[in-house]
Amino acid sequence: MEFFNDLGSDPLKPSLFELVAQEQLKDLLQPALKYVLAVFAHRYPRYLIRIVNRHEEFYALVMLIVERRYLMKHNASFSENFYGLKRRRRPYIETDRTKAAIGQVPAGERLRSREIWQSLVFLVGIPYVRAKAHDYFEELGGGVSSDVLEESMDTRQVRFLTDQSLAGRSRRAFRKFYPWLNLTFEAWLLLWNVRYLFNRTSAYRPWLSWIGVDLRRLGVEDLNAMASLATKSTSSEGLSSISRLKLLLRNSPKLLLDSLRLLLPTAIFFVKFLEWWYSPGSPARSLSSAPVGPAIPPPRMLPPHPHGLAFDKRAYGICPICRNEINNATALPSGYVFCYRCAYEQVDQQGKCPITLLPAQAWQLRKVLV
Repeated sequence: MEFFNDLGSDPLKPSLFELVAQEQLKDLLQPALKYVLAVFAHRYPRYLIRIVNRHEEFYALVMLIVERRYLMKHNASFSENFYGLKRRRRPYIETDRTKAAIGQVPAGERLRSREIWQSLVFLVGIPYVRAKAHDYFEELGGGVSSDVLEESMDTRQVRFLTDQSLAGRSRRAFRKFYPWLNLTFEAWLLLWNVRYLFNRTSAYRPWLSWIGVDLRRLGVEDLNAMASLATKSTSSEGLSSISRLKLLLRNSPKLLLDSLRLLLPTAIFFVKFLEWWYSPGSPARSLSSAPVGPAIPPPRMLPPHPHGLAFDKRAYGICPICRNEINNATALPSGYVFCYRCAYEQVDQQGKCPITLLPAQAWQLRKVLV
Protein backbone atom coordinates (compact mmCIF):
# COMPACT_ATOMS: atom_id res chain seq x y z
CA MET A 1 0.00 0.00 0.00
CA GLU A 2 2.81 2.42 0.85
CA PHE A 3 4.75 1.63 -2.35
CA PHE A 4 3.28 4.47 -4.37
CA ASN A 5 3.77 6.86 -1.47
CA ASP A 6 7.49 6.05 -1.22
CA LEU A 7 8.23 6.84 -4.88
CA GLY A 8 8.75 10.47 -4.06
CA SER A 9 10.92 9.73 -0.98
CA ASP A 10 8.81 12.16 1.08
CA PRO A 11 7.81 10.66 4.45
CA LEU A 12 5.34 13.48 5.22
CA LYS A 13 3.38 13.12 2.00
CA PRO A 14 0.12 11.25 2.78
CA SER A 15 -0.82 8.22 0.75
CA LEU A 16 -3.94 8.13 -1.38
CA PHE A 17 -5.49 5.61 1.00
CA GLU A 18 -5.27 8.04 3.93
CA LEU A 19 -6.88 10.76 1.83
CA VAL A 20 -9.69 8.47 0.70
CA ALA A 21 -10.27 7.40 4.32
CA GLN A 22 -10.68 10.98 5.51
CA GLU A 23 -13.03 11.67 2.58
CA GLN A 24 -15.18 8.71 3.63
CA LEU A 25 -15.28 9.95 7.22
CA LYS A 26 -16.46 13.35 5.98
CA ASP A 27 -19.18 11.71 3.86
CA LEU A 28 -20.48 9.76 6.88
CA LEU A 29 -21.01 12.83 9.07
CA GLN A 30 -24.10 14.16 7.30
CA PRO A 31 -26.12 10.88 7.25
CA ALA A 32 -25.28 10.26 10.91
CA LEU A 33 -26.40 13.76 11.94
CA LYS A 34 -29.56 13.49 9.83
CA TYR A 35 -30.43 10.13 11.39
CA VAL A 36 -30.00 11.47 14.92
CA LEU A 37 -32.13 14.54 14.17
CA ALA A 38 -34.86 12.43 12.57
CA VAL A 39 -35.01 10.17 15.64
CA PHE A 40 -35.30 13.09 18.06
CA ALA A 41 -37.77 14.88 15.77
CA HIS A 42 -40.28 12.09 16.39
CA ARG A 43 -40.21 12.94 20.09
CA TYR A 44 -39.88 16.73 19.84
CA PRO A 45 -41.45 17.65 16.48
CA ARG A 46 -42.30 21.16 17.65
CA TYR A 47 -38.63 22.10 17.96
CA LEU A 48 -36.81 19.87 15.46
CA ILE A 49 -39.14 19.30 12.51
CA ARG A 50 -38.09 22.58 10.87
CA ILE A 51 -34.42 21.68 11.28
CA VAL A 52 -35.02 18.26 9.72
CA ASN A 53 -36.86 19.86 6.80
CA ARG A 54 -33.93 22.25 6.29
CA HIS A 55 -31.24 19.73 7.08
CA GLU A 56 -28.87 20.76 4.27
CA GLU A 57 -28.73 24.35 5.50
CA PHE A 58 -28.40 23.27 9.14
CA TYR A 59 -25.58 20.85 8.34
CA ALA A 60 -23.76 23.46 6.23
CA LEU A 61 -23.95 25.96 9.11
CA VAL A 62 -22.67 23.43 11.64
CA MET A 63 -19.80 22.33 9.41
CA LEU A 64 -18.93 25.97 8.64
CA ILE A 65 -18.39 26.58 12.37
CA VAL A 66 -16.56 23.30 12.95
CA GLU A 67 -14.32 23.47 9.87
CA ARG A 68 -13.42 27.12 10.48
CA ARG A 69 -12.42 26.29 14.06
CA TYR A 70 -10.21 23.38 12.98
CA LEU A 71 -8.65 25.32 10.09
CA MET A 72 -7.75 28.22 12.39
CA LYS A 73 -6.39 26.08 15.22
CA HIS A 74 -5.02 22.94 13.51
CA ASN A 75 -4.53 24.09 9.88
CA ALA A 76 -6.72 21.15 8.83
CA SER A 77 -10.34 20.22 8.36
CA PHE A 78 -12.06 18.02 10.92
CA SER A 79 -11.57 14.76 9.03
CA GLU A 80 -8.00 15.65 8.05
CA ASN A 81 -7.08 16.38 11.66
CA PHE A 82 -8.67 13.11 12.74
CA TYR A 83 -6.30 11.19 10.44
CA GLY A 84 -3.21 13.18 11.46
CA LEU A 85 -3.06 15.42 8.39
CA LYS A 86 -2.69 19.16 8.01
CA ARG A 87 -2.88 21.84 5.34
CA ARG A 88 0.02 24.15 4.62
CA ARG A 89 0.72 26.96 2.25
CA ARG A 90 2.81 25.47 -0.50
CA PRO A 91 6.35 26.93 -0.23
CA TYR A 92 8.45 27.77 -3.23
CA ILE A 93 11.36 25.91 -1.66
CA GLU A 94 11.06 23.08 0.89
CA THR A 95 12.35 24.12 4.33
CA ASP A 96 13.10 20.79 5.98
CA ARG A 97 16.51 21.99 7.10
CA THR A 98 14.99 25.11 8.57
CA LYS A 99 12.47 23.01 10.52
CA ALA A 100 15.24 20.88 11.93
CA ALA A 101 17.16 23.98 12.98
CA ILE A 102 14.33 25.85 14.72
CA GLY A 103 12.41 22.77 15.90
CA GLN A 104 8.98 24.20 15.07
CA VAL A 105 6.60 24.84 12.18
CA PRO A 106 7.69 27.83 10.05
CA ALA A 107 5.26 30.72 10.24
CA GLY A 108 5.06 30.87 6.46
CA GLU A 109 3.33 27.49 6.29
CA ARG A 110 0.37 28.43 8.47
CA LEU A 111 -2.87 29.19 6.67
CA ARG A 112 -3.82 32.82 6.36
CA SER A 113 -7.37 34.13 6.45
CA ARG A 114 -7.48 33.99 2.66
CA GLU A 115 -6.58 30.29 2.49
CA ILE A 116 -9.00 29.49 5.32
CA TRP A 117 -12.01 31.04 3.58
CA GLN A 118 -11.04 29.53 0.24
CA SER A 119 -10.81 26.13 1.93
CA LEU A 120 -14.23 26.66 3.50
CA VAL A 121 -15.72 27.31 0.06
CA PHE A 122 -14.61 23.87 -1.15
CA LEU A 123 -15.17 22.07 2.17
CA VAL A 124 -18.66 23.42 2.86
CA GLY A 125 -19.94 25.49 -0.07
CA ILE A 126 -19.39 23.06 -2.96
CA PRO A 127 -20.82 20.00 -1.07
CA TYR A 128 -23.87 22.11 -0.11
CA VAL A 129 -24.47 23.15 -3.74
CA ARG A 130 -24.10 19.54 -4.93
CA ALA A 131 -26.51 18.29 -2.26
CA LYS A 132 -29.13 20.90 -3.19
CA ALA A 133 -28.71 20.11 -6.90
CA HIS A 134 -29.21 16.40 -6.19
CA ASP A 135 -32.35 17.13 -4.13
CA TYR A 136 -33.71 19.30 -6.93
CA PHE A 137 -33.00 16.54 -9.45
CA GLU A 138 -34.90 14.05 -7.29
CA GLU A 139 -37.76 16.54 -6.98
CA LEU A 140 -37.98 16.74 -10.78
CA GLY A 141 -38.33 13.00 -11.10
CA GLY A 142 -34.86 11.65 -10.42
CA GLY A 143 -34.28 10.28 -13.92
CA VAL A 144 -37.40 8.10 -13.99
CA SER A 145 -38.23 7.05 -17.54
CA SER A 146 -41.31 8.34 -19.31
CA ASP A 147 -42.77 4.82 -19.50
CA VAL A 148 -42.92 4.64 -15.71
CA LEU A 149 -44.31 8.14 -15.48
CA GLU A 150 -47.15 7.28 -17.85
CA GLU A 151 -48.31 4.53 -15.48
CA SER A 152 -48.49 6.87 -12.46
CA MET A 153 -48.87 10.33 -13.96
CA ASP A 154 -49.98 12.99 -11.49
CA THR A 155 -50.84 16.65 -11.96
CA ARG A 156 -47.38 17.83 -10.97
CA GLN A 157 -45.62 15.66 -13.54
CA VAL A 158 -48.11 16.66 -16.27
CA ARG A 159 -47.41 20.32 -15.52
CA PHE A 160 -43.67 19.64 -15.58
CA LEU A 161 -43.75 17.85 -18.95
CA THR A 162 -46.13 20.25 -20.70
CA ASP A 163 -44.71 23.56 -19.40
CA GLN A 164 -43.25 25.36 -22.44
CA SER A 165 -42.06 28.46 -20.63
CA LEU A 166 -38.38 29.31 -20.17
CA ALA A 167 -38.43 28.00 -16.60
CA GLY A 168 -40.06 24.75 -17.71
CA ARG A 169 -37.50 24.19 -20.47
CA SER A 170 -34.71 24.99 -18.03
CA ARG A 171 -36.01 22.40 -15.55
CA ARG A 172 -36.21 19.74 -18.25
CA ALA A 173 -32.70 20.61 -19.47
CA PHE A 174 -31.38 20.38 -15.89
CA ARG A 175 -33.04 17.00 -15.43
CA LYS A 176 -31.51 15.74 -18.67
CA PHE A 177 -27.94 17.00 -18.25
CA TYR A 178 -27.44 16.79 -14.48
CA PRO A 179 -26.52 13.04 -14.45
CA TRP A 180 -23.90 13.65 -17.13
CA LEU A 181 -22.48 16.67 -15.32
CA ASN A 182 -22.28 14.70 -12.09
CA LEU A 183 -20.62 11.78 -13.88
CA THR A 184 -18.09 14.12 -15.50
CA PHE A 185 -17.26 15.69 -12.14
CA GLU A 186 -16.71 12.30 -10.48
CA ALA A 187 -14.55 11.12 -13.39
CA TRP A 188 -12.50 14.30 -13.10
CA LEU A 189 -11.86 13.67 -9.39
CA LEU A 190 -10.97 10.04 -10.13
CA LEU A 191 -8.44 11.20 -12.72
CA TRP A 192 -6.78 13.46 -10.14
CA ASN A 193 -6.65 10.57 -7.67
CA VAL A 194 -4.88 8.40 -10.24
CA ARG A 195 -2.43 11.18 -11.03
CA TYR A 196 -1.71 11.66 -7.34
CA LEU A 197 -1.24 7.91 -6.90
CA PHE A 198 1.51 7.93 -9.54
CA ASN A 199 3.08 11.20 -8.32
CA ARG A 200 1.98 13.18 -11.36
CA THR A 201 0.59 15.95 -9.15
CA SER A 202 1.21 17.16 -5.62
CA ALA A 203 -2.50 17.50 -4.73
CA TYR A 204 -5.21 14.87 -4.87
CA ARG A 205 -7.86 17.54 -5.46
CA PRO A 206 -7.50 20.24 -8.14
CA TRP A 207 -8.75 23.07 -5.95
CA LEU A 208 -5.91 22.52 -3.50
CA SER A 209 -3.56 23.55 -6.29
CA TRP A 210 -5.75 26.53 -7.13
CA ILE A 211 -5.55 27.98 -3.61
CA GLY A 212 -1.86 27.10 -3.15
CA VAL A 213 -2.35 24.50 -0.40
CA ASP A 214 -1.22 20.92 -0.05
CA LEU A 215 -1.83 18.17 2.52
CA ARG A 216 0.91 16.79 4.74
CA ARG A 217 1.25 14.37 7.62
CA LEU A 218 1.83 15.85 11.04
CA GLY A 219 5.54 15.98 11.86
CA VAL A 220 7.42 16.09 15.14
CA GLU A 221 7.41 19.87 15.16
CA ASP A 222 3.60 19.88 14.74
CA LEU A 223 3.14 17.53 17.68
CA ASN A 224 5.47 19.65 19.85
CA ALA A 225 3.51 22.80 18.94
CA MET A 226 0.21 21.11 19.80
CA ALA A 227 1.56 19.89 23.15
CA SER A 228 2.83 23.34 24.11
CA LEU A 229 -0.48 24.93 23.10
CA ALA A 230 -2.43 22.43 25.20
CA THR A 231 -0.18 23.12 28.18
CA LYS A 232 -0.75 26.87 27.90
CA SER A 233 -4.52 26.53 27.54
CA THR A 234 -4.89 24.23 30.56
CA SER A 235 -2.51 26.11 32.85
CA SER A 236 -4.47 27.86 35.61
CA GLU A 237 -1.93 28.02 38.42
CA GLY A 238 -2.04 31.14 40.56
CA LEU A 239 -5.66 31.91 39.69
CA SER A 240 -8.51 32.14 42.14
CA SER A 241 -11.53 29.87 41.95
CA ILE A 242 -13.66 32.64 40.39
CA SER A 243 -11.01 33.32 37.76
CA ARG A 244 -10.76 29.62 36.99
CA LEU A 245 -14.54 29.44 36.57
CA LYS A 246 -14.53 32.43 34.22
CA LEU A 247 -11.70 30.85 32.24
CA LEU A 248 -13.63 27.60 32.00
CA LEU A 249 -16.81 29.33 30.83
CA ARG A 250 -14.88 31.36 28.28
CA ASN A 251 -13.16 28.28 26.87
CA SER A 252 -16.19 25.96 27.00
CA PRO A 253 -17.27 26.58 23.35
CA LYS A 254 -13.71 25.86 22.20
CA LEU A 255 -13.56 22.74 24.34
CA LEU A 256 -16.87 21.58 22.85
CA LEU A 257 -15.60 22.01 19.30
CA ASP A 258 -12.35 20.23 20.12
CA SER A 259 -14.25 17.35 21.71
CA LEU A 260 -16.02 16.73 18.39
CA ARG A 261 -12.89 14.90 17.29
CA LEU A 262 -14.00 12.10 19.62
CA LEU A 263 -17.77 12.62 19.70
CA LEU A 264 -18.52 12.63 15.96
CA PRO A 265 -16.67 9.39 15.07
CA THR A 266 -18.30 7.76 18.10
CA ALA A 267 -21.72 8.91 16.89
CA ILE A 268 -21.01 7.51 13.41
CA PHE A 269 -20.02 4.16 14.90
CA PHE A 270 -23.17 4.14 17.05
CA VAL A 271 -25.42 4.92 14.07
CA LYS A 272 -23.81 2.21 11.93
CA PHE A 273 -24.16 -0.22 14.83
CA LEU A 274 -27.88 0.55 15.06
CA GLU A 275 -28.28 0.05 11.30
CA TRP A 276 -26.60 -3.35 11.61
CA TRP A 277 -28.59 -4.28 14.70
CA TYR A 278 -31.97 -3.54 13.11
CA SER A 279 -31.15 -4.80 9.60
CA PRO A 280 -33.26 -7.81 8.50
CA GLY A 281 -30.22 -10.04 7.99
CA SER A 282 -28.52 -9.22 11.27
CA PRO A 283 -27.79 -12.20 13.58
CA ALA A 284 -28.70 -9.93 16.48
CA ARG A 285 -32.38 -10.06 15.47
CA SER A 286 -32.46 -13.80 16.15
CA LEU A 287 -31.09 -13.11 19.64
CA SER A 288 -33.60 -10.35 20.37
CA SER A 289 -36.54 -12.38 19.05
CA ALA A 290 -35.69 -15.60 20.87
CA PRO A 291 -38.73 -17.21 22.53
CA VAL A 292 -39.12 -16.68 26.26
CA GLY A 293 -40.81 -19.99 27.03
CA PRO A 294 -39.93 -23.54 25.95
CA ALA A 295 -39.54 -24.28 22.25
CA ILE A 296 -42.74 -25.31 20.49
CA PRO A 297 -42.44 -28.92 19.24
CA PRO A 298 -43.09 -29.61 15.55
CA PRO A 299 -46.55 -30.94 14.62
CA ARG A 300 -47.00 -34.70 14.55
CA MET A 301 -46.81 -36.32 11.14
CA LEU A 302 -50.18 -37.41 9.74
CA PRO A 303 -50.77 -41.18 9.84
CA PRO A 304 -51.05 -43.07 6.52
CA HIS A 305 -54.50 -43.39 5.01
CA PRO A 306 -55.95 -46.97 5.01
CA HIS A 307 -56.38 -46.77 1.22
CA GLY A 308 -53.07 -45.04 0.63
CA LEU A 309 -49.65 -46.40 -0.17
CA ALA A 310 -48.10 -48.58 2.54
CA PHE A 311 -45.37 -46.83 4.54
CA ASP A 312 -42.63 -48.60 6.51
CA LYS A 313 -41.18 -46.40 9.28
CA ARG A 314 -38.09 -48.62 9.49
CA ALA A 315 -37.15 -48.05 5.84
CA TYR A 316 -35.24 -44.83 6.48
CA GLY A 317 -33.99 -43.10 3.30
CA ILE A 318 -36.10 -45.31 0.99
CA CYS A 319 -38.68 -43.72 -1.32
CA PRO A 320 -42.16 -45.21 -0.60
CA ILE A 321 -43.04 -45.07 -4.33
CA CYS A 322 -40.06 -46.52 -6.19
CA ARG A 323 -38.65 -48.46 -3.19
CA ASN A 324 -35.14 -47.23 -4.01
CA GLU A 325 -32.82 -44.86 -2.17
CA ILE A 326 -34.24 -41.35 -2.22
CA ASN A 327 -32.73 -39.25 -4.99
CA ASN A 328 -33.11 -35.44 -4.74
CA ALA A 329 -35.28 -35.57 -1.62
CA THR A 330 -38.56 -33.65 -1.89
CA ALA A 331 -41.27 -33.22 0.77
CA LEU A 332 -45.00 -32.93 0.25
CA PRO A 333 -47.28 -30.79 2.46
CA SER A 334 -48.15 -33.94 4.39
CA GLY A 335 -44.55 -34.16 5.61
CA TYR A 336 -43.53 -37.37 3.81
CA VAL A 337 -40.38 -37.36 1.69
CA PHE A 338 -39.99 -38.92 -1.77
CA CYS A 339 -37.73 -38.72 -4.78
CA TYR A 340 -38.39 -35.53 -6.69
CA ARG A 341 -39.36 -37.34 -9.90
CA CYS A 342 -41.66 -39.74 -8.02
CA ALA A 343 -43.32 -36.94 -6.04
CA TYR A 344 -43.76 -34.71 -9.09
CA GLU A 345 -45.30 -37.46 -11.23
CA GLN A 346 -47.63 -38.51 -8.40
CA VAL A 347 -48.86 -34.99 -7.73
CA ASP A 348 -49.08 -34.12 -11.42
CA GLN A 349 -51.19 -37.20 -12.22
CA GLN A 350 -53.16 -37.82 -9.00
CA GLY A 351 -53.12 -34.40 -7.33
CA LYS A 352 -52.69 -35.86 -3.87
CA CYS A 353 -50.17 -37.41 -1.48
CA PRO A 354 -49.87 -41.17 -2.17
CA ILE A 355 -49.68 -42.01 1.56
CA THR A 356 -52.19 -39.70 3.27
CA LEU A 357 -54.31 -38.93 0.16
CA LEU A 358 -54.27 -35.24 1.08
CA PRO A 359 -54.63 -32.82 -1.87
CA ALA A 360 -51.28 -31.51 -3.17
CA GLN A 361 -50.08 -29.47 -6.13
CA ALA A 362 -46.75 -29.22 -7.90
CA TRP A 363 -45.92 -25.75 -6.54
CA GLN A 364 -46.20 -27.14 -2.98
CA LEU A 365 -43.22 -29.48 -3.44
CA ARG A 366 -40.28 -28.52 -1.25
CA LYS A 367 -36.69 -29.68 -1.73
CA VAL A 368 -35.06 -31.12 1.39
CA LEU A 369 -31.43 -30.12 1.92
CA VAL A 370 -29.56 -32.86 3.73
